Amino acid sequence: MPETSQQPLPTSAATARTVAFTRTLAVGSLVGLIVLGLLWEMWLAPLRPGGSWLVLKVLPLTLPLAGLLKNRMYTYRWVSLIVWIYFTEGVVRAWSDKGLSAALAGIEVALCVSLFVACALHVRTRLKAAGPAAVEADKLRHAAAIGAAADPIKPVKS
Repeated sequence: MPETSQQPLPTSAATARTVAFTRTLAVGSLVGLIVLGLLWEMWLAPLRPGGSWLVLKVLPLTLPLAGLLKNRMYTYRWVSLIVWIYFTEGVVRAWSDKGLSAALAGIEVALCVSLFVACALHVRTRLKAAGPAAVEADKLRHAAAIGAAADPIKPVKS
């Protein structure tokens, strides 16, 4: 009698769905931060009537957009670090501002947390799916790119 047990979905299909979801969430959160920053500082609640130069804070957010759209792992890594600058600004302004500006700061905080979670899950999912050999190859490639030793501190095996 032939075995007809059904196989569960391969992890690659589940991984592909997770990667697609986290990519969409990261790009959406980043675009949301850009749009929010522009609207906030130009029309909704600028520091000065008619807009302020603080609108330039969204320029650094436009740089990683292409890398996220191209699904570059390195971009997801550094965006997850730089987003904390905007998170801090949102927390400070939510605490110190009043009215609409405080509400917009709360939205900024939520978008920053969303972007961080999406980037962290994206990187973790892709590294887990790649396996240890691919992770090691990525470390070597990065070390070669910056001209450093691959692993300057070797782990102690007991």
